[in-house]
Amino acid sequence: MKLLDTLEKYILLLTVFLIPIVFLPIFPNPFDTTKIALLAAGISLALVVKAVKTVIKGSLEISTGNFDIPVVLVALAYLLSAIIKTPNKMDAFFLPGTATLVLGGALLYFLINSSGAKDKKALVFTLFLSSTVSALFSLFAFSGILTKVAVLPSYMKEANFTVLGGILPAIVFFGLTVILGIGLILSEKELVKKIFAMLASVIILLGLVVSVIAIMPNKSTSFNLPPFQSSWVVAIETLKESPIFGVGAGNYLSAFNRFRPISYNSGSLWELRFTTASDLPLTALTEAGLLGLAAVVILFFAVGKLIAKNVREMANKKINFAEASYLLILTLTFVSLILLPVNLILMIMVFVLLSLNADVRGSKVNLMTFTPSATGAMSGSRILPVIIAVPVIVAVGVFFFFGGRAIMAEYKFNQGLVALTKNDGKGTYDLIREAISLNPYVDRYHATYAQVNLALARALAQNKDLTDNDKNTITQLIQQAIREGKATVTLNRERSGNWELLARIYQSIMPFAEGADQFAIQTYAQAVTLDPINPNLRLALGGVYYALGRFDDAIQVFQLAVLAKPDLANAHYNLGLALREKGQTDQAIDQINAVLSLVDKDSQDYQIAKAELDNLEKNKASKTTGEAETLTPPAKAEEPIIKPPIELPGDSTPPSTTP
Repeated sequence: MKLLDTLEKYILLLTVFLIPIVFLPIFPNPFDTTKIALLAAGISLALVVKAVKTVIKGSLEISTGNFDIPVVLVALAYLLSAIIKTPNKMDAFFLPGTATLVLGGALLYFLINSSGAKDKKALVFTLFLSSTVSALFSLFAFSGILTKVAVLPSYMKEANFTVLGGILPAIVFFGLTVILGIGLILSEKELVKKIFAMLASVIILLGLVVSVIAIMPNKSTSFNLPPFQSSWVVAIETLKESPIFGVGAGNYLSAFNRFRPISYNSGSLWELRFTTASDLPLTALTEAGLLGLAAVVILFFAVGKLIAKNVREMANKKINFAEASYLLILTLTFVSLILLPVNLILMIMVFVLLSLNADVRGSKVNLMTFTPSATGAMSGSRILPVIIAVPVIVAVGVFFFFGGRAIMAEYKFNQGLVALTKNDGKGTYDLIREAISLNPYVDRYHATYAQVNLALARALAQNKDLTDNDKNTITQLIQQAIREGKATVTLNRERSGNWELLARIYQSIMPFAEGADQFAIQTYAQAVTLDPINPNLRLALGGVYYALGRFDDAIQVFQLAVLAKPDLANAHYNLGLALREKGQTDQAIDQINAVLSLVDKDSQDYQIAKAELDNLEKNKASKTTGEAETLTPPAKAEEPIIKPPIELPGDSTPPSTTP
């Protein structure tokens, strides 16, 4: 039994130690994918050990703390939101894996609570040691040492590289754990441990300094935070549509696309899309609705109550520096949740710190049932412990099976992307197909596979003398591209980017197939519905109308693009060209003059617009030469590449816009 206790302890310690520092370049997202997988695996193994202990002991050890109810409520809110509202469950449980992160963090909280005071002290040291190792990586990257290691991937050779997956998580983690180090220095009595804590604290502090340097103004590595106003509007609009459960865990991007205010387009971040709000309360309200917000508020209230109580107690007795540092870090962590967007490291810190500050009471529930034997002696039965333990072990086994397939799929997908960078079309095709076979529920796989099929079709169509076999292959590739594009939409109909991908597929095959133009219009229109203030989507839709010679429709769509972002030169330029084609020369001149007022006078764009203006003023047809930087005119429809054009089968029509 002692062996199992030790095993459970070290599983938890190893999980907490590795989550901040571990990353694997074998995944497209080497940081979050690895950390979420490690969290899930560590918690699962610890649960199996606890289940086995329950059977052997015949009793269940239960530890209760003052944060139990708030933690359960937060986990329950995100779980229900993921099950009921998230369109694609892979977004909730795999990547970005918001539901897995919250559920895993909650289970980590309860598992740590079941540990003794000595084990919790070991956990604090483990977290501190993990921060020290993370800071060392940051210092090595900043100093240029990592650039000398040839085998490392290119992103590890950047001066701002951090194993924590981003500058913001690094600043938060180092800032919190350096306080932990100060607490260890003040509370530790052994000289060797005190000296180690001092040296490690200096390393963490230096890691914090280089991380802060990376975000200084005018630095290319500075990051952008979601604006509070936009986050507020997105949350309120989501509340109107889905008040109880929100848009679903891991589905914030869809809400941001649909509900961000038009004022967002006037800022410098207008092309950026955020997957989280400016803070935890607004993120919870958007993703998990009023249920999630209520759970978060209750958690904040419980933490505030504990802080007030401990501050009063510290005023009346000698300060325990270790406990004071735990409390200070917990306070700053929850301040961070109000001021900063949520990230994986910050959420893990929340649950670990809650467990370290919890007032825990342990109890043991005897699960053995005793019955008299034939001799009259009482014999114990372990039926109830087995009934409790077996479902846990089976659930973990099922999780590892499907989780293993998901991880392998992500590995194969990354290999496919690597093959793509090497211009290995066949390797890319085969590897992404393997990824889809292992895990068909990830829209990213289908989206990439669709584009690969389309690229292969266009490459083959460039041949001068197409044989019947070539035409059949092109047809099959186009149909496969459409099927994969439709699969992307089916997996998440609420994501504008998925509809845009399918629309671009239809637009790309307009020279190949009859009817593709109407399908492109339908799907672009749905993408616009789900991302209504995105001017680029309207430019794309207007471009399809322009290519088909439907200039009235093109003008209407381009006008809406101008209204969405009045300072977008390309919107005015496209509108001007459409007006020119309709013979509305004066209006076209007004739009080109607007372009000239928006672009740099020394740019190629200015020369293109000026040439267009000169031609318009002379009432001549305009054809400009040179390569535009940002001014992209709508293209005329291409002549059919294959004659007669391919007839698309009936299943090539766009999916329904409703589930």
